[in-house]
Amino acid sequence: MVDETREKDVSTQPGCGVRPPGTCIPWDEKRRELGEIKGDEELVKRIWENIDALGYTYIWQVLLSF
Repeated sequence: MVDETREKDVSTQPGCGVRPPGTCIPWDEKRRELGEIKGDEELVKRIWENIDALGYTYIWQVLLSF
């Protein structure tokens, strides 16, 4: 049985709540923070997701090393 109350307990604060696997800060959240993007938004999104994935990997490596 899955604990459904955990998923429903989402704070209104940025950065709190359920995140997709492999991300620290999802693109949708970062996009709201950036405001207007002048240029290719898909390029910015792709670069953000790559950098975010590197941060996620770094955090896991540090956790597993100690």
